[in-house]
Amino acid sequence: MEIFLSILPVLLFLIFLFLLDSFKLVVNKLLIFSLLWGICSAGIAYLSNNFIMEVGVVKFEILSSYIAPASEELTKSLFIFLLIYRKRAGFMIDAAIYGFAVGAGFALVENIFYFQNAVSSGVLVSIIRGFGTALMHGGCTALIAIILISGRQRESYYLLHALLAVAAAYIIHSAFNHFYINPVLQTIGIIILLPLIFIFIFRYNEKQLHNWLEIEFSSEVELLQMINKGKLSSTRAGDYLTSLKTRFVGETIFDMYCYIQLYLELSIKAKRNLMLKESGFPTISETDIHDKLLELAALRKQIGKIGEITLAPLIRMNYRDVWKLNLLR
Repeated sequence: MEIFLSILPVLLFLIFLFLLDSFKLVVNKLLIFSLLWGICSAGIAYLSNNFIMEVGVVKFEILSSYIAPASEELTKSLFIFLLIYRKRAGFMIDAAIYGFAVGAGFALVENIFYFQNAVSSGVLVSIIRGFGTALMHGGCTALIAIILISGRQRESYYLLHALLAVAAAYIIHSAFNHFYINPVLQTIGIIILLPLIFIFIFRYNEKQLHNWLEIEFSSEVELLQMINKGKLSSTRAGDYLTSLKTRFVGETIFDMYCYIQLYLELSIKAKRNLMLKESGFPTISETDIHDKLLELAALRKQIGKIGEITLAPLIRMNYRDVWKLNLLR
């Protein structure tokens, strides 16, 4: 019963976050992997912390307050770093859910181990562990994910954002383990503040996503229609491509034209699926998508980095653009 009380809150909160994701950005397979990595990271952290204790380098109080928070947050965050490096999270919403899932998996193992080896326990301890410690683990890893995705989207000072993310999670985790505040009050504070913080972040990010879809979708549809009708030359984009003829050979210009057309087609389909998800409809899956993604990658390679930079005024293959194409896979 005590173990059940200690692990139920974090699982319910994870479900709560999943339901808040109205655009259904989260990929179920990645969510499961996040949870599994959290479980694995708990084992890794336990072994490393236990090794430090056996060696007898530091006292348990120092380990709990300063060393364990660093090793645990770094270990948990590795999967989040990988997700964002592979461009599999696009907004704060899905990044935060993946991060919280990692923390939830970690908390499950930690609380089960705690009650199996606890000298004394009780309902109050279970509640504190479940609503306090477990949600703290999930919240810290979600915070890392939010800061990392923010830095990746801005495409500037990413290393600084990475250091800031881990440092922020470490400070919160370490402060929590110091018990500066009464554990009961600390737990009540987490129960009240954490849902409000996530709701605010999700609502703010959903507005961003709506604006991104509305602005880009209509302009991309219009430009693709002009290309398909053979009227690109009458647009500003066509004028810009014409001006490039003096700088690139005809074959490269043709590759650029094909690259723009294929990119717009795939981008529109990715955004279409996002809109369908938000409205509760099944997404449309096409058998030739994989081949088109490979063709786009080949064209991108053929025009080269210089060509890609040259086309930046028309289309930009930034972090979020690559992420939305990954949704089609």
